[in-house]
Amino acid sequence: MLLLQDDAKKDFIGIPTDEPNAVVVGLTPDNFNYATLNTAFKLILEGAPLIAIHKGKYFKKLDGLALGPGPFVEALEYATGTTATVVGKPEKTFFTEALRSLGCSPEEAVMIGDDARDDVQGAIQAGLKGILVNTGKYRPGDEDNIQPRAYAVCSSFPEAVEHIISNML
Repeated sequence: MLLLQDDAKKDFIGIPTDEPNAVVVGLTPDNFNYATLNTAFKLILEGAPLIAIHKGKYFKKLDGLALGPGPFVEALEYATGTTATVVGKPEKTFFTEALRSLGCSPEEAVMIGDDARDDVQGAIQAGLKGILVNTGKYRPGDEDNIQPRAYAVCSSFPEAVEHIISNML
């Protein structure tokens, strides 16, 4: 069962979904409704694994912040007594696999992100330096909600890049 927006379903072409044996949850605002979540709930109770693309709490839309997939994944975990397998941020494996594909070590990389928990804290826990930017979905005080703290907090992505060039190279 793919709880994903249609454009994300392209990654699953060729995988039959008529008799689902797993529940995959990503960002899908159009599909987070009682009937769909209840179907997912029943599948998980019957033994289907719960897989989360990520557990972002919220994301930024043109009209402001909106719920991400995290609250819905948490609801399914709570209701079924299971724990989702998370394959994206902030999981360490996500960062280490990305670095492996680039051929560099955590010590050679910096994560710049607007999400203190998923971007910055996730990167730090994987051994990277994390820079938080005050753009996108950043909210004042986010930098105080993670430990260890971000390597730096910058007002924008260009400022973060300049910080890297000036202080780290």
